[in-house]
Amino acid sequence: MKKKSGCTAKVDRVGEPRQGNGHCRLQRDVKELMAELVSKLSQKLELPGEQASHGRDPQEGVPGPNRGRLTVGVDLCDRWSSYCILGLDGETLAEGQLGTTPEDFAEFFQSMAAARVVMEVGTHSAWASDVVASCGHEALVANPRQMEGPKRRKRKNDRIDAHKLARAGRMDPQSLFTIKHRSAEVRRDLVAVRARDAVVTMRRDVINTLRGLVKGMGARLPRCSSTSFSKKIGGALPAEVSETLEPLVGLVETLSVCIKAYDERIEKLARERYPQIDLLRQVKGVGPLTALTYVLTLEDPKRFAKSRDVGAYLGLVPKQEDSGDSQPQLRITKMGDMMLRRLLVGSAHYILGPFGPDTDLRRYGLRLSAQGGKNAKKRAVVAVARKLSVLLHRLWVSKEVYAPLRHALAPATEPEAA
Repeated sequence: MKKKSGCTAKVDRVGEPRQGNGHCRLQRDVKELMAELVSKLSQKLELPGEQASHGRDPQEGVPGPNRGRLTVGVDLCDRWSSYCILGLDGETLAEGQLGTTPEDFAEFFQSMAAARVVMEVGTHSAWASDVVASCGHEALVANPRQMEGPKRRKRKNDRIDAHKLARAGRMDPQSLFTIKHRSAEVRRDLVAVRARDAVVTMRRDVINTLRGLVKGMGARLPRCSSTSFSKKIGGALPAEVSETLEPLVGLVETLSVCIKAYDERIEKLARERYPQIDLLRQVKGVGPLTALTYVLTLEDPKRFAKSRDVGAYLGLVPKQEDSGDSQPQLRITKMGDMMLRRLLVGSAHYILGPFGPDTDLRRYGLRLSAQGGKNAKKRAVVAVARKLSVLLHRLWVSKEVYAPLRHALAPATEPEAA
């Protein structure tokens, strides 16, 4: 009975508006706040005719819904690409296929009125978006790794994918997580860097194959670097398979000569066309290859509002799958450029290695390694690589002289200045 009467009294207190209680004032404040929010939202929804027709969001650089033009979704494939054209009211006007060549794309889109063209990033998306933009259209390149994938879809083909891209690009282009391709000049310079990386991969595979084949014969090749491999293991091959494996040893020598030629080409390219690389090479452990790859991958340092955003752009931050009180520790996202991330990790290994100079980065990495644990050293290397990417961007933007022990000397200089 006491619990029932107490509950009734509580309800009466909450339901009865009393003079000394602030409940009514709180309700009044909430209503006024909601009225202000509704008025502000109604003002934002009243877009000018030009913005609505051109499909631009009031926020600069963010595409909005496309209601005043045609919307074309293109699913790029190697030989034939599927397209879907939506009208002003969202109806499907045409569907079909066109050849995945610059000539066919130019002929198809030159005969069409100004429209929004949506495609997924891929091998052909760079030149395809350039051709579409040169024809007077708005080209949006979607990032499928961040879009909601076709896991729950029962049917998937090129025609349906083109239709889905057109629908998303017409009403909700922000769900595409659009990207911007690099310029044609930067893409051309990146070819030399990626070609060198391919040759290095081939040399590594050939060397590993030779060592594995020799171990199968009961022998073992001596330890040596990749550049001196063909010279030091010439007489170490077993006699019974020496004639068979000699061509592979010659292939390693040929690939080493090719890599050396690429290195000279990259140094010349960095010296003549990208002088800002000298700012990045102030950090010990960052060579011409890493610096040039960093500059070509980012292309424009002003695209990042903060230097810390570069670490997330290159996939050097942990994943997040938090739900309620569950916050698991996951691996890094690996969302950025794979080659640049690998080069930064290599520079981090040098900074933390026996020949690395005493810097703030080295002290930070060694402090993480000393914390112990099974993967402490690996986490320290990735953390140093992330900080290195942020540091290189800061040097590039500010054009400052690199101070290796800036944070370590800061506490000592403050009392003197005081």
